[in-house]
Amino acid sequence: MITRIDRLQIPLPKPKSPDPNGAAAVQELLGGKYGEMSTLNTYMFQSFNFRNKRKLRPFYDLLGSITAEEFGHVELVSNTINLMIQGTTFPGNPDTTPMQNAKDKRNSHHFIASAQTALPTDSMGIPWTGNNVFASGNLVLDLLHNFFLECGARTHKMRVYEMTDNPVAREMIGYLLVRGGVHVVAYAKALEVATGADVTKLVPIPNLDNKKFETARKFEAEGVHRKLYTFSARDYQEVTKIWKGQHPIDGGKLEVIQGTPHGGPVPDLEEIPEEFAPGVTYDDFQEIAKRLQRQAGL
Repeated sequence: MITRIDRLQIPLPKPKSPDPNGAAAVQELLGGKYGEMSTLNTYMFQSFNFRNKRKLRPFYDLLGSITAEEFGHVELVSNTINLMIQGTTFPGNPDTTPMQNAKDKRNSHHFIASAQTALPTDSMGIPWTGNNVFASGNLVLDLLHNFFLECGARTHKMRVYEMTDNPVAREMIGYLLVRGGVHVVAYAKALEVATGADVTKLVPIPNLDNKKFETARKFEAEGVHRKLYTFSARDYQEVTKIWKGQHPIDGGKLEVIQGTPHGGPVPDLEEIPEEFAPGVTYDDFQEIAKRLQRQAGL
């Protein structure tokens, strides 16, 4: 079972101005082939379908922990997109064309289909597909796939980072570069335990240190790249049999954290009257409050 906490894995800065075209590029990190929806669903199905959990428990615990983290990554990228689009249009009478600024943006679906929020699509608007999920049932093959999936995701994050200087996007990407690096090393270590092959000699892929990116550098200074979270108060403890020793790049001690990151608040998106979202007026709100009070016997 999944426990949901009403926080993002990190706080996100509030942008000073909208960046809808940047948000369209960030969509690749959500619904692209190497996006967070692909990593989440791949690891989730691998963990659901895992065989011989008792004998191979450390590998199962690794998949379970990373699956839970990936749910939060989907949430983090989605909220980043939402914040980047916010403020593109303005309230007004329909005849004043309050959404005139939207028609020339790269992804008009953000304004027509979702009221200026994230979509389960890539940067070109192509819907995410379950065909991106890889769960072969063979442990070594799945781990090897996951290693390269994380390397591909890392490559795409670096490229999108270079496409926009939006502070929200860069904060999110910097964090995910560091956390994705944890997953790359974790799968490499799992492969070494399973096969004896030292895949850590291949990393980083691309051959560019996270410290080259300002926001990633900040998180690495906090040691985030050496921590693997279980996202559980008491389960998945055998992941310590894989996530141990030294980090292959800086030599720091690897640490398993039983639980979750402290995180930051989930943004409260303002209403957008020109999008009829959420479509609840002040009078509607007052009536809803009265109904709730009556139902509570107040």
